[in-house]
Amino acid sequence: MPNSESLAYESLTSYARETALLVDIQSALFWDERTYMPSVGGDYRAEQLAYLSGEIHRRQTDPRQDEWLAELEGSPLAADPASDAGCVIHQLRRDYDKKTKLPQTLVEEITRTGSLAHNVWVEARKANDFARFQPLLEKMVDLKRQEAEAIGYDDQPYDALLDDYEPGAKTAEVAQVLGGLREALVPLVQAIADSPHRPDVSILQRSYPIEAQREFGQSGAAAIGFDFDAGRLDVTAHPFCCGVGPHDVRLTTRYDEHAFGDAFFSILHEVGHGIYDQGLPAEHHGLPTGEAVSLGIHESQSRMWENQVGRSLSFWEHLYPQAQQAFPAALDGVPLDDFYRAVNDVRPSLVRVDADEVTYNLHVLVRFELETALFDRSLEVADLPEAWNAKYREYLGVESPTDSDGVLQDVHWSEGLFGYFPTYALGNLYAAQFFEQAQADIPGLEAGFAEGRFTELCEWLRSQIHSQGRRFAPADLVERVTGKPLSHQCLLDQLTRKFGGIYRL
Repeated sequence: MPNSESLAYESLTSYARETALLVDIQSALFWDERTYMPSVGGDYRAEQLAYLSGEIHRRQTDPRQDEWLAELEGSPLAADPASDAGCVIHQLRRDYDKKTKLPQTLVEEITRTGSLAHNVWVEARKANDFARFQPLLEKMVDLKRQEAEAIGYDDQPYDALLDDYEPGAKTAEVAQVLGGLREALVPLVQAIADSPHRPDVSILQRSYPIEAQREFGQSGAAAIGFDFDAGRLDVTAHPFCCGVGPHDVRLTTRYDEHAFGDAFFSILHEVGHGIYDQGLPAEHHGLPTGEAVSLGIHESQSRMWENQVGRSLSFWEHLYPQAQQAFPAALDGVPLDDFYRAVNDVRPSLVRVDADEVTYNLHVLVRFELETALFDRSLEVADLPEAWNAKYREYLGVESPTDSDGVLQDVHWSEGLFGYFPTYALGNLYAAQFFEQAQADIPGLEAGFAEGRFTELCEWLRSQIHSQGRRFAPADLVERVTGKPLSHQCLLDQLTRKFGGIYRL
């Protein structure tokens, strides 16, 4: 006969899986809102999403979870935090304690405001009208300030928001890491800018028919390991990946006939997220053992497939003949080396999602510093456009003539995703360190890419990272996999080698 502890564990896990059903339904509605929902359906969709957020929050803060957890925490099931049961108990306790600090009305209002603000952001960006978006953004910042105060923090309010995406990370620590990376990148960016050996980027601006781009992108996604029997690819305004169940992962991108790299590399990026989601143990769906550990680790997977793999010479040695067949008018007679150098062009730009591999982190740093300023109240929403342009002049030497390509370019703030942006840069650092270790563990890894072999890397990532769920904190997982703590040096070394060769530094 089952004892009380096993009954408590069964009750806890069954309850968590039921809550995951609602989360997945909410994700499906979110995906639909960003892809196929009629534009006039926004107000009602906001109410639907707010209702689901309230129901999910009610379940996540149900006192019965506290009772089950209290019974389990001193039991043998919880003794090893890295075991299946131990991970579930420890992580659900962490989640419960954090969720119970948030009033349900605040959770619902954040979701409702985010849905409304997203639709206003879309229109404001089209019209280059920050003033139209400003009132809802001010409301969202105020709501997120309330959230930070409700959760609590040791040092800075931003810590409470950052923890949602990178558990255990502190604002001061992230600022130090990103600051160190910025200092190291400055001379490399300057050396590249001074090089006379510039790629011919006009190659990528020729006519690439959109339907051919869609077919080629989907073929590339499948080649590196995305399972289209358990996922799909659609079009949206701002590319994203959305999991709506253990066997249902949705990718999105956007196409421009005269910008080959925009869609293709965004597809590779989102495929990296999708491969992670598809690699999580399906039998643990709805439990911490079947969830990604952090957005930074998630981002490491997308950046690795996009950059370390997708912009490598060996990758294009395999795929370039197929690209020439798909786009004969654009690529006929173009040598592989010219194409490879074009997709690795480095130059300061205005838009983060279009940024090159070297300067990308400077875009993230701008957003991180603006966000922390908003939450320590040294910056107000009304002053964001001016502050944005000042930092772009300082860090990248460029200034946007419009807010559409400036402060309005990203969707994240409309959705209240403050604390999210730093994970992009952390993901680059994680990706570099993971890839270095994969190269050590898999002899001939990059040579395999040239032959179309990507399975070995997929399997390595699933074994080392995806299958671990939330058993280890991000910093612990990195050290466990690579044998050393996170550092900017690995990324800097990779960039120096690669771009030193391309630009003959």
